[in-house]
Amino acid sequence: MLKNDQLDQWDRETFFHPSTHLAQHARGESPNRVIKTASGVFIEDRDGNKLLDGFAGLYCVNAGYGRQEIAEAIADQARELAYYHSYVGHGTEASITLAKMILDRAPKNMSKVYFGLGGSDANETNVKLIWYYNNILGRPEKKKIISRWRGYHGSGLVTGSLTGLELFHKKFDLPVEQVIHTEAPYYYRRTDLDQSEEQFVAHCAAELEALIEREGADTIAAFIGEPVLGTGGIVPPPAGYWEAIQAVLKKHDILLVADEVVTGFGRLGSMFGSDHYGIEADIITIAKGLTSAYAPLSGSIVSDKVWKVLEQGTDENGPIGHGWTYSAHPIGAAAGVANLKLIDEMNLVSNAGEVGAYLNATMAEALSGHAHVGDVRGEGMLCAVEFVKDKDSRTFFDAADKIGPQISAKLLEQDKVIARAMPQGDILGFAPPFCLTRAEADQVVAATVRAVEAVLG
Repeated sequence: MLKNDQLDQWDRETFFHPSTHLAQHARGESPNRVIKTASGVFIEDRDGNKLLDGFAGLYCVNAGYGRQEIAEAIADQARELAYYHSYVGHGTEASITLAKMILDRAPKNMSKVYFGLGGSDANETNVKLIWYYNNILGRPEKKKIISRWRGYHGSGLVTGSLTGLELFHKKFDLPVEQVIHTEAPYYYRRTDLDQSEEQFVAHCAAELEALIEREGADTIAAFIGEPVLGTGGIVPPPAGYWEAIQAVLKKHDILLVADEVVTGFGRLGSMFGSDHYGIEADIITIAKGLTSAYAPLSGSIVSDKVWKVLEQGTDENGPIGHGWTYSAHPIGAAAGVANLKLIDEMNLVSNAGEVGAYLNATMAEALSGHAHVGDVRGEGMLCAVEFVKDKDSRTFFDAADKIGPQISAKLLEQDKVIARAMPQGDILGFAPPFCLTRAEADQVVAATVRAVEAVLG
């Protein structure tokens, strides 16, 4: 198939791509891939290349590609009612039904769902609600948000600040002063190699306690964290981590936001990461898996505890002054309803747990013995391989060597398998659609082994 060179030209002349080296792309020095169609775990570009998408887009096409049930729900909704706002008590059958479906699946202390469009705006909503909450309770100084280094919570002003990755701060004048960071629960990258997991968990809790003491508990409103670190390296927490962190937060009356944009609706083999790790959150952030990315939609699930204060605030001050034009957009809501039904009907949460465990075990068996593989880790349908220059001393490669990106590129070139080179480290990440089969998992592992051998020997 011949390339549409005009399309390539238009792309480089007119399209501002996110998370892209803008100058290289504009000059034609980086690839330009135009995706045309997709089915199951495979996508196909305009040149007919069929690629196994080992990252489900951006951890988001959970139900798999080409699900006609979701496409038809979107089309039916667009024909019946393409849009109406949700301000001042307005709703649609789709948005009301979806809110009920979410709460039926969410932890039992949750009360209401506020809908947005993406994870970034949901976390912006969360911070506003937390500030409002403390103002209503007469605590105007209790406003700082603790996040973690290597956490990912979006790329807006506040959410980009919450994100603990250098790339999202550099030259953007971030983080803002209301956001402070604490240690990531990243056991493999601990400073003290003699620490056991239990000792490392105690260290993380102590670091949090010390930060709260330095800043003053009366100034700190909330702590936000992903159940499993995502973009910061796909890092499951060490055993006992969430129990230890929650004890510190409860002691100081600090709210907990569980950012479940990646883990919500089944990626860990449990409906929510909060259930998986015994997290009792005050607010839960949802997005990607809510619609399997067939339409933009996010949500902030608010607990009974927070909701009661929000109600009090409107009794005292009138209607809450927060809203997006596209909140609870009926097309996104219709996609969400169809997606959650399909996830149930296809038993995809269970498959994510079972095939995800198989993918992780097979990857570990295939690569753990390699001289330059320092760690193979994961949970559910999340898997990561971390590369090191020297395994025994845990010496990392120079970032300029771009080992992770080289292996990712080789994986695509040799076997047409998509994995993600994660930022801030030579880490290859996998987050396939939940419909991945064992045979497809074997294909991913075999291709990864070949790519690693091609780059590192």
